[in-house]
Amino acid sequence: MSENFVFTDADFENYRKLIYKECGITFTETNRPILESRIREQLRARPNDTVSSFFSKLGSDSGELRSFLDAVTTNLTRFFRNQAHFDAMQHYVIPELIKAKQASGNFHLKIWSAGCSTGEEPYTIAMLLSDILPPPWTFDIMASDISLKSLMTAKEGFYADGKIDGVPAPYLTRFFNKVPGGYKIHPDIASKIRFDYHNLQNDSGFRNLDIVFCRNVIIYFDDAAQKTVINHFYDDMASKSFLFIGHSESLFGMDTKFEFVKNDWAKFYRKWI
Repeated sequence: MSENFVFTDADFENYRKLIYKECGITFTETNRPILESRIREQLRARPNDTVSSFFSKLGSDSGELRSFLDAVTTNLTRFFRNQAHFDAMQHYVIPELIKAKQASGNFHLKIWSAGCSTGEEPYTIAMLLSDILPPPWTFDIMASDISLKSLMTAKEGFYADGKIDGVPAPYLTRFFNKVPGGYKIHPDIASKIRFDYHNLQNDSGFRNLDIVFCRNVIIYFDDAAQKTVINHFYDDMASKSFLFIGHSESLFGMDTKFEFVKNDWAKFYRKWI
């Protein structure tokens, strides 16, 4: 197959439109080589298919479609990625939420890690909150992704030795169990997180969220899809809440009700009404 791989402009249009329709991710000419590479990999495992016949199969086989979307949407991640965001959580966001919520007697935080990939982000959040939240405060985390393969890895909670770079030594001792070949998340941390499949173009069903992380995801969406996702977040969040997006992402120029925050630790957004 690979020797005869032909990916025409018409093929590119067909595939990019399908991906956009299914999950809102936009492939441009700039990242076309990434899409071509992913399709080539898929066809290596399907030697009887061509680019055209595989596309037809995606339209009639939901299992093949989901597997394909897994392949083209998986993002790399790591523990404590963009440390500044977690510093801002510890020193600003959590103290602000405690002040705002405790008067009502609500001592529980709800967090959503949207586009959680293989789980490093929600586990990082859970470890940090377990470390810094004073009693009687509790929390739970919803973690979602469009990649079922990534979600399976996240739910397993096993990370090879080379994957735990960035985890502080006290956290590694306290929140992981050493197992052959790597580390496994401690059950106490795993119990704080619910992993589930979710397409960000759709309503999540989550409500009154205190913190939303959606980092390095909307950069792959066009303007219309970005606005849809951001508006969903706003509607899902509590009256006093915070949104973290990727360091290369911005809501500048978007018609949104979020307020931009820049402090000593990081840049992020808040809903404060």
